[in-house]
Amino acid sequence: MSTVALAGILLAGCSAPAPTPTAAAQVPSDAAGTSTPEPTSDGTPEPAADPTCDTIIPKSTADDFRSLGWSVSSEPFRIGATEIDGGIQCKWGDQRITTDRVQVFGWAPIDEATAAKAERDLVASGWRREEGPAGTYVTENSSWVGGRGDSDGYGITYLFGDGWVKVADTRQSLVLVDGPS
Repeated sequence: MSTVALAGILLAGCSAPAPTPTAAAQVPSDAAGTSTPEPTSDGTPEPAADPTCDTIIPKSTADDFRSLGWSVSSEPFRIGATEIDGGIQCKWGDQRITTDRVQVFGWAPIDEATAAKAERDLVASGWRREEGPAGTYVTENSSWVGGRGDSDGYGITYLFGDGWVKVADTRQSLVLVDGPS
C-alpha cells in the first residue's frame, strides 16, 4: 500500500462522519481520552470499559482498515519490557503477508510513578522527551526511524497524560487513539 493511500485512510479516520439523524441523543466523548464513570444506584462509580482494538480508535478507521483486507492482532501494552496492566496494544495490517506496512495503536491506564519511571527509562535509552498541550511526548530517536515516520520525522511515540498513556507508530497517529468510555 502506498504511503499516500495509507495517509488518506488515517486522515479519513480523523474527520467527522456526516451527521445521521437519530431518535436518541448522542453522547459526545470527552477530548482527554478518558471518561468519568457514572455512579450506580448505590453511588459507586461504574468502571470504564476495558480497552479493545475496536474501541481505542474511531470505528470508521477500523472499518477502513478492514475494507483493505487488514486484520488486527492485540497484545498487552508495553513500554519497553514493562507490561502496563489494563492496557492494550493493537497492530493493524495484512496478516497474510510479511510486511512492515502496519499501523500500531495502544492505550493503557497508568499511575504517575509508573509514568515517570517509563519516561526516564525511555529517555535513558535514547528516546526524546517533549512537553506539549496534550501531555508529555516521548518519541524514538529520529535516527532510528529510517523513513517510516510521519511528515515531521516522528516514529513510534508515547503520549503520557493524566492517568493514561497512548502509543502509535507515529506522533501524528496519536490523534486517532482514545481511551475506553
